[in-house]
Amino acid sequence: MDTSGKAKKTSSAFRMECAVAIQVHAKPRTVWALLTNSKDFPTWNSTVTAVEGDIALGQKLALRVPAAPGRVFKPKVAEFEPEKRMVWTDGAAPMFKGVRTFTLEPRSEGTTGFSMVEVFSGVMLPLIRGSLPNFAPVFERYAADLKREAEKRET
Repeated sequence: MDTSGKAKKTSSAFRMECAVAIQVHAKPRTVWALLTNSKDFPTWNSTVTAVEGDIALGQKLALRVPAAPGRVFKPKVAEFEPEKRMVWTDGAAPMFKGVRTFTLEPRSEGTTGFSMVEVFSGVMLPLIRGSLPNFAPVFERYAADLKREAEKRET
């Protein structure tokens, strides 16, 4: 996956995907600590206004984001592998489902490859697609914010 921090979007009738990857000059534990601290999330991540709930396996979250004012997203933490992988899910197949996967890959010299992929799918997607925000710039900002904060904390 390209680690430039540029988002890539793909789309078909019943599936839409947005992905971003970036090289972070910080250890996976530093990046993971940022991704799993709901209270501090809005202090470093400009794409999130508020996160309620604990970012832990099986927990339901409430997220508010500037890209969708007035809406509250309620994903569930479906997978949680510390310092490696986390998956958030929202909705229900086959109607409409969103799955966001965060992946950390340890690299040489204490760096981390970070990727975030969101897949929306379901029979309602063609009807809902127009109400969804453009995720590409949001994902790029998210990755850049994470990189900046992790690198700041690592030094």
